[in-house]
Amino acid sequence: MKFLIIEDEEGLRQSIDQYLTAEGNICDCASNYEQGYQKLSIYDYDCVLLDLTLPDGEGLQLLKYLKKLNKADGVLIISARNSLDQKIEGLSLGADDYLIKPFHLSELYARTLAIIRRRNFNGNSLLSFNELEIDTASKEVKVNGQLVYLTRKEFDLLLYFLVNKNKVISKSAAVVHIWGDEADMADSFDFIYTHIKNVRKKLTDSGCKDYFQSVYGVGYKFTDA
Repeated sequence: MKFLIIEDEEGLRQSIDQYLTAEGNICDCASNYEQGYQKLSIYDYDCVLLDLTLPDGEGLQLLKYLKKLNKADGVLIISARNSLDQKIEGLSLGADDYLIKPFHLSELYARTLAIIRRRNFNGNSLLSFNELEIDTASKEVKVNGQLVYLTRKEFDLLLYFLVNKNKVISKSAAVVHIWGDEADMADSFDFIYTHIKNVRKKLTDSGCKDYFQSVYGVGYKFTDA
């Protein structure tokens, strides 16, 4: 999954980043309001971890901005503010959950996964598409009940296309979603074709129909149409 961590406290931000990355996720970080604003404007995330007290702005204003963009990003507020009114305001503005500091990283991760399941997978960690099955909890892929071994990036790529099935995904959108800030260092995004080719081969070799369709000059679409 792809996360944006908007937190000005460097130690906490790094701890969350390291924990989520170790669990196999992609993380972007913002240490202030302006950085958070820019990343929310450009990228899409499965979940945004939002601190309310930022050095150059108010986290709730970022929440309002995100909802104004009509994006589907989940939002978990992480804050030392413990008043009931503050919680109600954050949830009323569209946040999915509110976690009081200090907290255990394991609880934070469990809450983010619950948000993502509710938003993207109707509360279920198991996604099925004809003979293809993806378990987002165990990060396993099966074709007709048989396990298919994918690398972490291949798994993330397949999940991204499946969640966005029947939509045309540009190569730049796929790269940015899977590789996050690291995508800025790439000279081109052509390497995404190699990753898609590898996923297609592993799936078809296991008896899966090829659901990746090339859209000339744009990218790919995952569909059985």
